[in-house]
Amino acid sequence: MHFRLEQRLNGGLDAVQEAYVDPALLQRLGGLPKLGRPDLLDHDDDGTVVRQRVRYAFTGHLSPAVTAVIDPHKLTWIQDSTLDRRTHETTFRILPDHYADRLECGGRFLLEPVDDVTTVRVTEADIRVRFPLVGGKVERAIVVGLAEHAGAETSVVNEWLIGLTPPAQGATTDP
Repeated sequence: MHFRLEQRLNGGLDAVQEAYVDPALLQRLGGLPKLGRPDLLDHDDDGTVVRQRVRYAFTGHLSPAVTAVIDPHKLTWIQDSTLDRRTHETTFRILPDHYADRLECGGRFLLEPVDDVTTVRVTEADIRVRFPLVGGKVERAIVVGLAEHAGAETSVVNEWLIGLTPPAQGATTDP
């Protein structure tokens, strides 16, 4: 299944590009729901190309029908990505730690400037889930989840770009 997502970010092209390869932003994104804290395995930056390998774990709720056939503790994967700063394109592959025979996903993120202070991040990717009778349904559910995550990620990245640090959960601010 091919899918496309767009995120409108409140920052210039270079600022957005550098944000997405900043390990500190990666840790901030770990506060989003349904994914555990990302584990940065590799970060190689030669000034032109940045290669990152990040391990993720799904921590959201799964229905009993899903957990009957999938162990939720085994829903971990590595996102292996390479950013070319010259083209503003990141290619990526998802490498499941478990169930590798059941899932394939890869694609690209392309940053496109709208103007000096706005950038669109376009995700184009293909996902394939091999599971009898329900593979297509699972693919659609994953894409819906990715779209929800992209929306939440956009808010965090926009806050990052303007230098805002959201208050900790449960924190209150004085009037």
